[in-house]
Amino acid sequence: MGGYNGSVEFKIQFTKLFINGEFVDSVSGKTFETRDPRNAEVIASVAEGDKVDVDLAVKAARNAFDNGAWPRMSGYERGRIMMKFADLIEEHAEELATIDTIDGGKLFSLCKAMDIPHCVHLLRYYAGAADKIHGETLKLSGEFQGYTLKEPIGVIGHIIPWNFPTAMFFLKVSPALAVGCTMIVKPAEQTPLSALYYAHLAKLAGIPDGVLNVVTGFGPTAGSAICSHMDVDKVSFTGSTEVGKIVMEAAAKSNLKHVSLELGGKSPLIIFDDADLDKAVNLAHNAVFFNKGEICAAGSRVFVQEGIFDAFVEKSVEMAKSRVIGDPFNPEVQQGPQIDKKQFDKVLKYIEYGKNEGATLLTGGKSYGDKGYFIEPTIFTDVNEHMKIAKDEIFGPVLCLMKFKTIEEAIEKANATRYGLAAGIITNDLNIANRVSRSVRAGTIWINCFFIFDPSCPFGGFKMSGFGKDQGLDAMHKYLHVPVDPDVDADYVEAI
Repeated sequence: MGGYNGSVEFKIQFTKLFINGEFVDSVSGKTFETRDPRNAEVIASVAEGDKVDVDLAVKAARNAFDNGAWPRMSGYERGRIMMKFADLIEEHAEELATIDTIDGGKLFSLCKAMDIPHCVHLLRYYAGAADKIHGETLKLSGEFQGYTLKEPIGVIGHIIPWNFPTAMFFLKVSPALAVGCTMIVKPAEQTPLSALYYAHLAKLAGIPDGVLNVVTGFGPTAGSAICSHMDVDKVSFTGSTEVGKIVMEAAAKSNLKHVSLELGGKSPLIIFDDADLDKAVNLAHNAVFFNKGEICAAGSRVFVQEGIFDAFVEKSVEMAKSRVIGDPFNPEVQQGPQIDKKQFDKVLKYIEYGKNEGATLLTGGKSYGDKGYFIEPTIFTDVNEHMKIAKDEIFGPVLCLMKFKTIEEAIEKANATRYGLAAGIITNDLNIANRVSRSVRAGTIWINCFFIFDPSCPFGGFKMSGFGKDQGLDAMHKYLHVPVDPDVDADYVEAI
């Protein structure tokens, strides 16, 4: 985009529902506004899908699965189309990064350098795996033999959040496409625009009509209709634990559809005395302030061993105060706005909880600027595990610093949470790293790093952070079921 001049001009092309290969208005004709979190201005009016529109999308997906070419293609053929899809995304990286920056307040530079390349990598990874789905041959007891197949489950409902609209879209869609499923995607109402653009590119790539449908709208209407639909075979949801429970209940009350959930987190980052102090401060800083704190795996509970605690606090506060907040199109900016007014107010409310419950505010704690939803990087100390800021997922730029003495104390405090999504350990002692990583209850544990994601590495949580994995071959297995065919030996048939 060249040098930043303080303004960005961009025309939004796609605002209608995408059903059965066509962009269509909602049956009701209703629309909703999506707003730019930099200034709260309306970006576009987007079609508001509800139950009737979900019914149409499910009907298209069911027909494409039961009668269409996609699940009947060879994995190699599906992979070729997915590769073309990835190529088209690369060709339109500038527009796609711009959409997620305008719609979600994400840093344009990171969208272009990280989010878009990651989704391309995901597509190509699963495209390469599409023709490597195999069952097993079984020697059964007696005169019987059998074999298993791995077949696509059917129609999938993907419900994705607003914090990483591109990455979440392809975490769900890529493995489901690879195995031959058809699907309906409901993007978050805060960030609906890039999903519609991806639907357009999917059609250009040659994905058949009805295989990939996008219904924009709200959770209690469109999302609920997907979860309770009798002709949806599985729901894959990423979002809050509270909504995850509703999703699971709706699945149980309807057709007992398969469910996978990637939910909230309150990840601990444990820093030992032997750590490189500057490296530890930098990792901790990025673990919570990256993407303005709007990330489920954020290392928002930082436990620092007492020998380096005071020095760590001093350097951490200094780094937070130097963080550049502003327009996410500006390449000098490190932190953009929170997603919307509701999230902005929630984060500020939790900051007040921290102060009222006795934590010490070291820096930040206020909104930034006179427009938009910007919040200063905020650090608390004198935090205990009973405070709201230590227990609840805030989903904003708020860091809780806590001191510990022993390894046992660090493990106990790290596990004192209802969540179990991720954790981090910083130490130069391999014995400490091994012991702690095997004792902390979390789905992903980073050692001397944080936020390392790769298409080949499964990601998912324990406890109230949900179940089921995204990424890796494990993600493909979520969208497969395994029928078994026992067979009798021919000689045995003749004998009887």
